[in-house]
Amino acid sequence: MQKTIITLYSRNRCPLCEKAKSVLLELMEEWEFALEVVDIEGHDELTERYGLMIPVVHIDGEEAGYGIINKFDISNRLQEKKAF
Repeated sequence: MQKTIITLYSRNRCPLCEKAKSVLLELMEEWEFALEVVDIEGHDELTERYGLMIPVVHIDGEEAGYGIINKFDISNRLQEKKAF
């Protein structure tokens, strides 16, 4: 089975992004996944797409949340993926 990849789109000096990263690091203790953190600064396309939404979390390329990232919501999404 392929390992789940969670991507966190964020930028420097973003308090919500730091909080989202902490939530994801906590979830790594319960779930097995790879975490990729992508800084959208310097990427015009990503800044245009996510600039007002960050932080944005994708699970295996599918948007799973943005703004205030809720640990319970992400955990539920990971549980749904595991069920398949």
